[in-house]
Amino acid sequence: MRMNVKVLGSSGAELPGYNSSAFLVDGKVLLDAGTIGTALGESKQWEVRHILITHAHLDHIKSIPFLADNIVINQRKHSVTLYGTKETLKILRDNLLNDKLWPDFTKISASIDPVLKMKTIVPGRPFIVNGYSATAYPVSHTVPAVGYVLRNGRGRTLLYTGDTGPTQKIWASSDRINVMIIEVSFPNSMEELAIKTGHLTPDLIGVEIDKMKRLPEKILITHIKPQYMVRIRKELQKIKKKKQVAIQIIKDGRTYKV
Repeated sequence: MRMNVKVLGSSGAELPGYNSSAFLVDGKVLLDAGTIGTALGESKQWEVRHILITHAHLDHIKSIPFLADNIVINQRKHSVTLYGTKETLKILRDNLLNDKLWPDFTKISASIDPVLKMKTIVPGRPFIVNGYSATAYPVSHTVPAVGYVLRNGRGRTLLYTGDTGPTQKIWASSDRINVMIIEVSFPNSMEELAIKTGHLTPDLIGVEIDKMKRLPEKILITHIKPQYMVRIRKELQKIKKKKQVAIQIIKDGRTYKV
C-alpha cells in the first residue's frame, strides 16, 4: 500500500495562492507545518496527531500555534506531538511557545493532556510515528536542520529534505527511496545566494542527484520562489533530460502517491 501525501503548502515565498511548506501523510502525520488551518477544515485538523519538524524557520512552523489554538477553542480531547532535534525544539520553546509571542500550549490542556507535546529525536536513530518508521538526517541550512526518511509497513519510502543546500549525510539512505521531495529555491543565476542561504538551484540538484546510490522512481520539487517559477521550470527540464530521471514540480492542494 502506498502513502498518500497531500500538499498543504510547497512554496518558498508567501503570495496569494502560494502556501508555506507542509505535507500531510495519510491524513495524520505532517512533514513541517507552514500551512494547516488555511488548507484544512476543522474536522481534518483534528486528524493531525504528529508533526515532524525539519527546522525552526517561520515558514515551516508558523501554523502550529493556530492549530493549538483551534484545539483549545473547540475543547477537543486532542494532543499533537511535535518531533524535532533538541536544537529545533529549544528554538520553539524559547522564541515561539514562550507565553510572550504565543501561549505555551505544552502546558495548556483542552481536556486531559497538553495540547502540544514535544518529542526529541536523534539524527540517524529510527523512531516510530503512527506506525511508520522515521529517521532524521542532518542537512545543510542556516540553522540546525534535518530531512526525514519515512517508511510505511509495506516498505514504501519517502525522503523529504526540508530546506537544504548542498549536503551529504541524508544520501546514506538513498538506495531505499521510492519518492523524494527535495527543495529548489532559486534559478541557476542565483547560485551564490542559494548556497549562502542554504538552498538549491536546478544545477545544484543535479549534483545532489549524483550523490544518490540509486535514483528514486520520482523526484518532486518543492520550495520554489514563485517569482522565479518560469525560469526554474525550464532549468529543471534540462536536468530531467540530462539525468534521465522523473522530475515534477508539485502543486499545493494535490495528493501524490508514494
